[in-house]
Amino acid sequence: MPATPVDSVTEETFSARVLRAERPVLIQFWALWCRPCRMVTPIVEELAAEHADTLDVVKVDIEQEPELAARHGVTAVPAFVVYSGGEAKGSWVGAAPKQVLEQKLAACLR
Repeated sequence: MPATPVDSVTEETFSARVLRAERPVLIQFWALWCRPCRMVTPIVEELAAEHADTLDVVKVDIEQEPELAARHGVTAVPAFVVYSGGEAKGSWVGAAPKQVLEQKLAACLR
């Protein structure tokens, strides 16, 4: 399955895209200078494509949206937060293989 580009979310679009989303949302916090972020982004795009019918996947550039990052306690990138029903259900930090990301995502959605 081809990878799906992941939309960026800003302070202005966060409420509509994440808090009021009808299905779970995986947020990737990242930065352009972050090598692990660049390594994990294609995996996140694969997850977006494979779970397109059940999951929304978005990203937040911490350089562009420092308030959003701070509100989520992001102190290192890549960082991930899973929302469902307008609430954060879980989070983790660090690049990981696809299988590990899928396990962490599944654990947040139980």
